[in-house]
Amino acid sequence: MQIFWKIVLSMIVTTALIFAGLIILIWVAFSGGREFEQILIAVGDASLILFAFAFIWGWLRLKTRLISFAVIAGVIGFCFAGIGIYKAYQNSIPRVNEQGVDLTQYAPFSKNTKAVSLNEPCTLTIEEHLPLLDGATALYPLYSAFAKAVYPEETYKSSITTMSDPVVCNNTVGAYNRLIDGYSDIVFAAAPSKDQLQAAKEKGAELKLTPIGREAFVFFVNAKNRVNNLSTEDIQRIYSGEAMNWKEFGGKDTGIRAFQRPKNSGSQTMLQKIMGDTPLMTPPKVDVISGMGGIISEVSSYKNYDNAIGYSFLFFATEMVKDNKIKLLSINGISPVRENVANQTYPYSAQFYAVTAGTKNANAQKLIDWILSEQGQYLVEKTGYTPIK
Repeated sequence: MQIFWKIVLSMIVTTALIFAGLIILIWVAFSGGREFEQILIAVGDASLILFAFAFIWGWLRLKTRLISFAVIAGVIGFCFAGIGIYKAYQNSIPRVNEQGVDLTQYAPFSKNTKAVSLNEPCTLTIEEHLPLLDGATALYPLYSAFAKAVYPEETYKSSITTMSDPVVCNNTVGAYNRLIDGYSDIVFAAAPSKDQLQAAKEKGAELKLTPIGREAFVFFVNAKNRVNNLSTEDIQRIYSGEAMNWKEFGGKDTGIRAFQRPKNSGSQTMLQKIMGDTPLMTPPKVDVISGMGGIISEVSSYKNYDNAIGYSFLFFATEMVKDNKIKLLSINGISPVRENVANQTYPYSAQFYAVTAGTKNANAQKLIDWILSEQGQYLVEKTGYTPIK
């Protein structure tokens, strides 16, 4: 009879611990826990089951059981403490991340908006059939200023991403997708990628690109990095994975962490143009929880490690982020300042565009014509970009 109850108790304890372990594993997985953490939980759960059996069936001496339990619990606890310290360190490292920028501060008609204004009455006013605007995160302050000058205030809800509002920001990837699908009249962005051109072709949409300004594509590193200049060849060697240590460029003897941006984003498309036929290395990735609750791997946002390198556009890196913990690199000995963008001596000076895809809204072309006028180009310059004229 005693053996019967031991068997029953063993089954109950085993079932309870397995169920509890599965619940904890699922919770950790959906919280972004790494594989190592999940293995530790499984090992800990199995150890508890063994110790429960040892106590129920009297395996080993009591002192031996207690010492063994304390040792295993201590090792597992030490591992989790180490993981916690490492995560705290990771979280303490600043990010340069477009998703972290509060765009509402640039909303056209919000109180104390940072969107710039004309110093005279606008020569164009659109009261109805407002062109629906979308675009890159880095360009939102600019086309917000266009809307502030031309659109009536009462039509704007300041929600940034609501489909029905006339001025939204869904970043470069989302903006091109919405333009091709017919949800937007004009998007403001860098030139489309090959994938975006192919998607437009498949949908029968013809992209018309009107240059409205110039911007510098910049590379940046931790402010403490001794490297101040790279050549185009250096960039290609770093982002192909051929060059892996900063000492090759006059920096410290430490490995290079070369961060990238998501595929089809404006900055990633620019990097691919710089790389030419040189293949890109696999970027650092991070596990995140998808909208469906599963764990997926995405390109990691730039984290400002002392050995990191990243890239963006000049206005975003210097005005929207304003992070004095990073520094911009000169390329081929030319620094990325406005003067060098205007005279086109900086090698990565590129046009950005007002892009349409066959919109039937006649006011879209009127707005683009006005953007190319003296007033529109004034807002380009006053916002912090380089006018096309």
